[in-house]
Amino acid sequence: MVAAFPTGGPDAVASGPHGHLGASVVGRAREVELLMAALESGAHVLLEGPPGTGKTTVLRAVAEEERTAFVFVEGNAELTPARLIGHFDPAQVLDRGYGPETFVDGPLAQALRSGALLYVEEANRIPEETLNVLITVMSEGELHVPRFGVIPASAGFRLIAAMNPFDAVGTARISSAIYDRVCRITMGYQDARDETGIVGLRAPAVPEAWRAQVVELVRATRRHPDIRIGSSVRGAIDMVRLAAALARRRRTAVTDWWVGLDAAMVALSGRIRLLESCTREAEAVVRELYEDGFGPEPEPEQPDPGDTEDGGAPGER
Repeated sequence: MVAAFPTGGPDAVASGPHGHLGASVVGRAREVELLMAALESGAHVLLEGPPGTGKTTVLRAVAEEERTAFVFVEGNAELTPARLIGHFDPAQVLDRGYGPETFVDGPLAQALRSGALLYVEEANRIPEETLNVLITVMSEGELHVPRFGVIPASAGFRLIAAMNPFDAVGTARISSAIYDRVCRITMGYQDARDETGIVGLRAPAVPEAWRAQVVELVRATRRHPDIRIGSSVRGAIDMVRLAAALARRRRTAVTDWWVGLDAAMVALSGRIRLLESCTREAEAVVRELYEDGFGPEPEPEQPDPGDTEDGGAPGER
């Protein structure tokens, strides 16, 4: 599906929190500049980095700035060449035979015809035979379809692939043939200031100091000795959202210790990946990190010994 962007004037794209391109882009000025320069030079691009580092956000900002469109493709093991390229409609073929009028464009053919950016997510999850189709298109600038003919690339067509090099489950190694045909831009995790700014954009308003603590908790998951893969900034966004919702339900402050703990458990326990040698549950590691950042569990409040249920004096019946 083509995602179209508005074609307003220069003011249509706002500056981000740090003066960067796009209101949704925080701390990615260098990557945005590199991507725009690569596309302007005619190169195809591979965006490489862990989840939650803003690869799709950067692409959307660039597409908006250039007033162009992009075609989104979700990379997975089910993406066959036919699903990527397109197919002939069987009913139409029976009636009219093979030809351009009976061919249904897939995302690749659609992007080639319209001169759009073809954004392929999780490229290292795509079968090799499907990747070989992309290699041919990048090399020759055209697509050869049996019984159809040639679909040349319209001006503006570029391939942008994204992948997480740290995820080994259900992935395959990207061949040197792919790397030889793309320019590679790596995107690591941002610093604490930028991640706090992202949470401020994507989550409800909360006390700034508490939001910074949430971000630091999430960043701590990336360096804990028992954690193989930590959480992205999405974990911090969800934790703040959950805490805000829990606080409303419990009629308490979002900074309440138990509200924060429950929000952390729900938001982070499924996002972290523990080392195989770790014998603890994810929840235990999350609680440890939470107590490191927010302090130990508070002692329950003791009732005032001078109070009684009926408000009378101590011992009065």
